[in-house]
Amino acid sequence: MSDTQKLDKKELKAPDAFQAAGTEAQSWIQKHEKTVIMGVAGAMVVGLGVGLVSWMSGRSEDKAARKLGEALRPLERGVDETGFAAAGATGNDKNAPFKSQAEKDQAVVASLDAFRKEDGSTHAAAAAGLPLAQTQLRLGKYAEALDGFETFLKHARSDDPLRAAALEGKGYAFEGQGQLDKAHEAFGQLAKENATPFLEGMGPYHQARILLAQGKKDEAAKGFAEVASKFPKTAAARMAQDRVSALMAQGVTPPVVAGAADAGT
Repeated sequence: MSDTQKLDKKELKAPDAFQAAGTEAQSWIQKHEKTVIMGVAGAMVVGLGVGLVSWMSGRSEDKAARKLGEALRPLERGVDETGFAAAGATGNDKNAPFKSQAEKDQAVVASLDAFRKEDGSTHAAAAAGLPLAQTQLRLGKYAEALDGFETFLKHARSDDPLRAAALEGKGYAFEGQGQLDKAHEAFGQLAKENATPFLEGMGPYHQARILLAQGKKDEAAKGFAEVASKFPKTAAARMAQDRVSALMAQGVTPPVVAGAADAGT
């Protein structure tokens, strides 16, 4: 495996971080790009409990769906690393904030693992695979994350908007393992399937990002320019335009794509 294919846990948390070292422009892009990506992920996690239980509505597994709602409760609890909020809480307070994100992640994994072992044959268990996989991804457990994403995708409806999150996570997991060709393929599936505003343009954006990680700067520049043109006024377009600018600063000349210059405005 080449050096460009190796990702540590810190890089996975900010999978869009530049591998080339840098200039002030690159540092600015890296900072803001991470903010956008983590903001999207955070918004999804906050609404995940409601979304997944709604995914189960109308099915014959109401009991399992209710149990899933209980298993997702750790996701609703905040994180307070200062210790102030927890100072007055009792040891049995299930609503108290976690002391760290790692503690919260471990609680989510334990809760959802227990639920899936007990109700593994239900559709609710398949739905639980998504938040479980997202958490395992953050913990750097790439193989386990892939299993959860695949399980969810296997059972989710073709028009389920949460498929986009699962496909993106699948790409990140392959990337974390250094399997960049498979990551590119997974992000390509995201580009092909996603027909909703959620993660709009992120499939082709990630594909271009993987090309850059593989050292294919010219191909990556073309991909970023196309994203900036085809998905105007989206987070993907803004980040793609920033990537184009950074590559130009390195001497890479991207192709001229109509509309790309105004895509992020």
